Amino acid sequence: MPVTVALLTDKYELTMLSAALRDGTAQRRTSFELFARRLPTGRRYGVVAGTGRFLDALAEFTFDDQALDLLSGFLDSDTLLFLRDFRFTGDVDGYPEGELYFPSSPVLSVHGTFAECVLLETLALSIYNHDTAIASAAARMVSAAQGRDLIEMGSRRTHERAAVAAARAAYLAGFRGTSNLEAQRRYGVPALGTSAHAFTMLYTTADGPDEQAAFRAQVAALGVGTALLVDTYDVTRGIANAVAVAGTELGAVRIDSGDLGVLARQARVQLDELGATSTRIVLSGDLDEYSIAALRAEPVDSYGVGTSLVTGSGAPTAGMVYKLVEVDGMPVHKRSTDKQSHGGRKDAVRLARSSGTILEEVVFSPDNPPPDVTSGRPLTIPLVRSGEVVASSDLAAARALVASGLTKLPWEGLKLSAGEPAIPTRIVAP
Repeated sequence: MPVTVALLTDKYELTMLSAALRDGTAQRRTSFELFARRLPTGRRYGVVAGTGRFLDALAEFTFDDQALDLLSGFLDSDTLLFLRDFRFTGDVDGYPEGELYFPSSPVLSVHGTFAECVLLETLALSIYNHDTAIASAAARMVSAAQGRDLIEMGSRRTHERAAVAAARAAYLAGFRGTSNLEAQRRYGVPALGTSAHAFTMLYTTADGPDEQAAFRAQVAALGVGTALLVDTYDVTRGIANAVAVAGTELGAVRIDSGDLGVLARQARVQLDELGATSTRIVLSGDLDEYSIAALRAEPVDSYGVGTSLVTGSGAPTAGMVYKLVEVDGMPVHKRSTDKQSHGGRKDAVRLARSSGTILEEVVFSPDNPPPDVTSGRPLTIPLVRSGEVVASSDLAAARALVASGLTKLPWEGLKLSAGEPAIPTRIVAP
């Protein structure tokens, strides 16, 4: 059954809408802000991701007859009539996709009537919290890999639709590509992959496994530039069989289990002795940023990462919230313990040294900017005007922005250990 984007929401968004329509407050002009009060434990920066997906979803946020029929079970006729004709007509500002963010960064600001802004809460949070968490984890892995290729391989470890979004977010953060074909079709993410252990094991006869037969079949289909999986039975014998079949121009060998550092060193020595000096070594198997960092000194050419990237253990939620910050031009503040929000519309700039190293993020009211923000790099850009998308969703530009941002962090901001955010956020009250 096709997904109705407008139903990717929580029921209470619609019950709030119904109550506000009933008493006339639905048309009050409001601003909502999406931000993170703090970074996940152990993180020193985050990467904004999901903007392009959110803007695409916004255009599809309408209620068809089937959706209205479902909602008629608890909504009154006036609310159903409002939803039948609903189109978002407000404005949206935010950080460009691929920008770094820190605690209290106004990543997304939605302006319009209460009725249209409140309906977008769950959609915005579900997209940004997922994609930003994945991209932030992926960026740490890219830093740990120090220029070596990373391939996203997490499709089998998450929901089938989440797998596509995860592949996009990982690519945005600097991964070379993904194993997921739908991510290639939908977003142009390069799809990569060759074979699994099952393919090697298929070539078993009454006399036992025939690893060379499996390798011959793969090379015949994909050429000698392919990557052969050599750890199904024994890595040393697997490498010998791989070179025997493909020759010294074999593209790569992949090792998916065992002590990866030791095996990579042994593989490099063996490949070189066999004359396969240009054959690359690919490692996979429950890798994360910490294990990738531990393998920096090993002769590894690329990594395949799955579980730790797409699951909660490796990519904790970004902790984004979506809060009302302004009503009819008046700042409103949430004062709950540990859940405070700062009222009013906001812009943000980032201040840097002459060398380019960033020093501080400044968040302020656009009506009352502090004097020093004129020297900063603006972070807030128009995304939507009067319901029409005005910003580009260029994935290549987002990749470039992540890469540039990571080079401008203070060196301690790239540490994998727990610590304070890489730069402070200064909030200038409106």
